[in-house]
Amino acid sequence: MVMLFDIYNLPDDIFEVVFATKQQIIVGKLLVNYMKERGREISKTEMSELATRLHDGKVVAQLDDPEYKGKTVRLTYNKRQFYNRILTPMKAMGLIDYDLYKKTYKLSDRFTKAMTDLSRQWAEELKKEAVPTNMGRS
Repeated sequence: MVMLFDIYNLPDDIFEVVFATKQQIIVGKLLVNYMKERGREISKTEMSELATRLHDGKVVAQLDDPEYKGKTVRLTYNKRQFYNRILTPMKAMGLIDYDLYKKTYKLSDRFTKAMTDLSRQWAEELKKEAVPTNMGRS
C-alpha cells in the first residue's frame, strides 16, 4: 500500500491518510471502534460476522462525519472489498495484528513503530554523501 500525503495539508484524521475514499474511511473507523468496544481484540468469527452484517446492510451506526452528524445510518459494504480494501491493508500497515494461534485480530501499535523506522531511514539518507552521476554533462 502506498500512502501519499502533503505535509502542508495534513488531515486531522489518520483514516484520511490511510484510506483513499470516504466510504473506506467510514468502514475503517467502524472496524476500529468495533474492536475498541470489545477490548481491542476480536475473534476471526466476530470479524466474519461484522463483514457479513456490512455486506447484508444490517449495520446501523452514528457517524462522526459532519455530513451525517447526529444521524443514524444503515451501512452496507461488500464483504470481499471489506477484506481486500479495509482489513488486509490495515494488517499490512501494522494497524491490526492477526494471532494465528488464538485466531484473533488485535489493534496494534506496529504502525507507529514502522513510521519511526521510516523517519530514521530518511534521516540516515540525508547524512549520506552524494554519489557522482555525471548527469547532464557531455
